[in-house]
Amino acid sequence: MKKVLLSALVLSAAASAALAHGTHHSRTSPLESQGPPAFLAFDTMYAVEGPLLGEANAIRGEIGDEAPWTISHFIKGRLDKNGRLMIVVRGLVFADDPLVDPALVGKNDEANFRGVVSCLTEDASEAIVTENVTTDGFRATEDGDSLIDQTLVLPNPCIAPIVFVIAGSEDKWFAVTGFESESGSEERR
Repeated sequence: MKKVLLSALVLSAAASAALAHGTHHSRTSPLESQGPPAFLAFDTMYAVEGPLLGEANAIRGEIGDEAPWTISHFIKGRLDKNGRLMIVVRGLVFADDPLVDPALVGKNDEANFRGVVSCLTEDASEAIVTENVTTDGFRATEDGDSLIDQTLVLPNPCIAPIVFVIAGSEDKWFAVTGFESESGSEERR
């Protein structure tokens, strides 16, 4: 009898938790969509630094900024098969680095950020080529906050997409889909 009562209590608690969880998530976030499901969703990006600065190690033709940046809060985004790109940027600012003017550390000096989707696709001769598609500019604050939200015409097919956040005033990237673990290269071994 005790086992039956205990099982009933556990099931009741689980059902209550599931209902509460469902109710809690009934509000949609800016990244949730009523449209097609995302084929790329990310909760992290990698800010330009080190060997990715400048032209030497451009990624798919996108050149890194000449100064290092950091993400002080987060960058999250999603891309659906209809080409809708949404990126929530919070705290994309200049890093505390000797290459950065001390007056700019912890700040963003761009009035706008843009998003870029880089796809591998097929050209007319069926060769694999890179095609990059860029959004319009979206207002960015001095604190490095922005919301990029635009539907793009993606190449078909769009294979192995990479997303960048770039300057509004020039074609240099500040952040790219990717991550660096807290312990850095130690975990790679």
